[in-house]
Amino acid sequence: MNTGAVTKRYARALLLYARERGSAGRVCAQVRAILRNSTSVPSPLEPDLERFISFLAGKGRTDYLMRILRCFVDLYVESEGLKNVRLITAVPSPGLEERVRASIEKRTGCKVIIETEVDPALIGGFRVIVNGEQLDASVRNQLKVLERNFVEKNNRIV
Repeated sequence: MNTGAVTKRYARALLLYARERGSAGRVCAQVRAILRNSTSVPSPLEPDLERFISFLAGKGRTDYLMRILRCFVDLYVESEGLKNVRLITAVPSPGLEERVRASIEKRTGCKVIIETEVDPALIGGFRVIVNGEQLDASVRNQLKVLERNFVEKNNRIV
């Protein structure tokens, strides 16, 4: 069976159901929290989300749950005219988050949902991913570019 079709079908059903019940925004917020940290499920769960998960369990589709939830968020964001943005920094930086949000909202004219992540391996700087397109302004990336340029110009392997 095509897992993509199953995933999208259930995600679309959850979106339609949550919209009918007026809980789509709250369900999306809880789903995003679950996707960020699947070991820490928000308590209490939104009743519509809890009902949907029970429905999946009854149909034997719990193996697809995480893919369905990711697809649900994508469908919700698209239907609301929002942009999904992932901001990865070397250290927590709420000021940068607000500047990135304002800049992207100004350029696209869309509201932005920012998901932040801390990755010390970046050394410094940040990476921004908007709908699959990435801007890498990290120190780690700049060092890679510097190394690549050095190797190319000196025609030898470092």
